[in-house]
Amino acid sequence: MGTFQIEGGHKLQGEITPQGAKNEALQILCAVLLTDKKVTINNIPDIIDVNKLIDLLGNLGVKIQKKKQGSFIFQADDVDVNYLQSEQFKKDGRGLRGSIMIVGPLLARFGKGYIPKPGGDKIGRRRLDTHFEGFIKLGAEFRYNKEEHFYGVEAKKLKGAYMLLDEASVTGTANIVMAAVMAEGTTTIYNAACEPYLQQLCKMLNKMGAKISGIGSNMLTIEGVEKLGGCEHTMLPDMIEIGSWIGLAAMTQSELTIKNVSWDDLGLIPNVFKKLGITIERSGDDIHIPAHTDGYEIQNFIDGSILTISDAPWPGFTPDLLSIILVVATQARGEVLIHQKMFESRLFFVDKLIDMGAKIILCDPHRATVIGHDFKSKLKATTMTSPDIRAGVSLLIAALSAKGTSTIHNIEQIDRGYENIDKRLRAIGAKITRVS
Repeated sequence: MGTFQIEGGHKLQGEITPQGAKNEALQILCAVLLTDKKVTINNIPDIIDVNKLIDLLGNLGVKIQKKKQGSFIFQADDVDVNYLQSEQFKKDGRGLRGSIMIVGPLLARFGKGYIPKPGGDKIGRRRLDTHFEGFIKLGAEFRYNKEEHFYGVEAKKLKGAYMLLDEASVTGTANIVMAAVMAEGTTTIYNAACEPYLQQLCKMLNKMGAKISGIGSNMLTIEGVEKLGGCEHTMLPDMIEIGSWIGLAAMTQSELTIKNVSWDDLGLIPNVFKKLGITIERSGDDIHIPAHTDGYEIQNFIDGSILTISDAPWPGFTPDLLSIILVVATQARGEVLIHQKMFESRLFFVDKLIDMGAKIILCDPHRATVIGHDFKSKLKATTMTSPDIRAGVSLLIAALSAKGTSTIHNIEQIDRGYENIDKRLRAIGAKITRVS
């Protein structure tokens, strides 16, 4: 188990460039299974979750050629479908939640797709019903082995259908879209997720020859085609990492520039941080955060009531950044209610912040009230363990702002979502050491 030792309280300075988007990568990489032609993907982040998926594709028989750092050529012209029934696949698939998205393309192209119950963050119930209900609507037969927790869908020929999703699941929508692109006839998906990363997947599939309309809305219409070809695709920067660096700059009262952020794909993210009083300046496609030497003040609602920040499906505020917002609020002037609606265990990490001296009332598994210190009382260094990716980086930001030296264990959770985070933070002045 790896550990970070962090000497907090230092001002940071300079530029940082966000990695390619993790959540986009997990969708895009699965889409290479839809064709036997070469697919080139650029700006792939070098992180544990993505590398596990690339290894899984290699075990399936996909040819993988690395062009340069972050750029790969994939060709799925000799897929070993029998691997899906192997004990090795059952082991490999369990280690990564994103592995669920290989099912849609395998079902579309080979008429069958299997997956063990996937792993990932322990942040509450993350059901798979939406995925499989969509496949069943397209004509697939579903089976589930309770003893082995092994899911399967099979179909001789998928047929287009109208479906109203029970939730706007990003991975569920992506999986169903990848199955539907080669189904016979027209598929209409209502209450579809419409995140920028899902839009990216649809645009890539259209470049491969798919016929998807309604991209960016919550209703997608897909005209099935017989086969898809190759393409080249470049992934967006990771919006969650961009939000993390905004929070880092504010908490350490540092001046930072975040490069090449793709402003038009950030949605509500800049505005939500502004509601906490953080100054965000746009410079071309970069974000500049000045040093908040006088702190930052949380806005109230216009009727004077306490600000509430909550998550919602896109274009609402992403749940992956609520942990960052909560940490940033611990040093603001004022109070805020954080309402985590979509996952019931994501706020349990606040006990570690309370140990550091933060004023937080955990109301229930979904809500926490934060009373900011206004930098009049610094957080205190402590020893803690990272429970998941987003809580882990939130604790890291807290440690970088705290007085003294903190220790964070189980940093593999952070490495799952952030590329070379210690090296990149040292480049802007952070005192952080990785210990085996």
